[in-house]
Amino acid sequence: MTEMTAAPVTVPGTPATARVLAEAARAVDAPDLVLAVSRNGVRTVHTGGSAEPGPVPRELMAYELGSASKPYAGLLLARLVAQGRVRYEDRAADLLAPGFPVHPAVRRITLRHLLTHTSGLPGLPADFYPQAVPRWSTDPYGGYPADRVVRAFLRARPRHRPGTRWHYSNFAVSVLGHTLAAATGTPWEVLLHQQVLAPLGLDATRVRPGPDGTDAVGHRRDGTPVPALDTGGFTAAGAVRATPLDLLTFLEAHGGGAELTDPALAGPLAEVRRPVLRRGWRHAHTHTLTWFHHPSPYGPVLFHAGATLGQQAFLGFRPGTGLAVAATATRRVHRADTFVATAYALLTETP
Repeated sequence: MTEMTAAPVTVPGTPATARVLAEAARAVDAPDLVLAVSRNGVRTVHTGGSAEPGPVPRELMAYELGSASKPYAGLLLARLVAQGRVRYEDRAADLLAPGFPVHPAVRRITLRHLLTHTSGLPGLPADFYPQAVPRWSTDPYGGYPADRVVRAFLRARPRHRPGTRWHYSNFAVSVLGHTLAAATGTPWEVLLHQQVLAPLGLDATRVRPGPDGTDAVGHRRDGTPVPALDTGGFTAAGAVRATPLDLLTFLEAHGGGAELTDPALAGPLAEVRRPVLRRGWRHAHTHTLTWFHHPSPYGPVLFHAGATLGQQAFLGFRPGTGLAVAATATRRVHRADTFVATAYALLTETP
């Protein structure tokens, strides 16, 4: 158990925070588990799990974020809008394939629709499943490359008129990534690094596996290791890998308390914190451009969870209070899984 300042300097963990994290960790069964909390820039990290620790400390391993990659896409879009390079209301088809004949509903889909899951697109393209099902537990995305994602979008028939319904869509956020790459003439990976990762000092965050021994290994429910995730053409929706310490840096920047080395990020960071829509029964669930936004006894919380074939991640923060929570685990999610609930409770129930 260690407590770290953003420097990062390792100092003894405070007993109160250490006890909270140790107790929370008992509720999660995973080969590798990291629960990391930042309070006004002072970090407490608990590591554990059923597997023997390897030569690289768990908090220094890079974990697959899955859908928790989407806040990175959201911040990238907000920054490009602030720079005047794109607009939220730009139509994706016009940027991807100017003049190409598409369905009228596809023509109306904007960058904002893609990011906020209001495009009318399904969660994944219809023709994704035939190639994915035979390798669903090993490599469902790797055989569906970027050009195929773009073609599926251009020939799509949205289920609902864009902007009228919320439907979570990896397909839509992936299209956003390809659209931003086309609009800027810059590959997604390079764009993300230039506009988000480098300015925030996220040196241990990437979208591809790193050197041998530096990436956490995911596991099935029975403990069998699974190969590293290949997201194919769905990079923007789920390809980010990061260490828990880098996750805290990312969240601290969003919380408003961290000093930014690039002041131009202040506006985009504020933009992605702002609620923009409501959904669900009685419209009880609020969302920003890219974060789920819930009330708590200590003020609003913003969060996003993600899962891959053998890993899980949770990112969350409470704006204005200095609290951020990052959690990772290396076991595939299942129906009775406690990981997300445990991390969410650290965010919402901790004074």
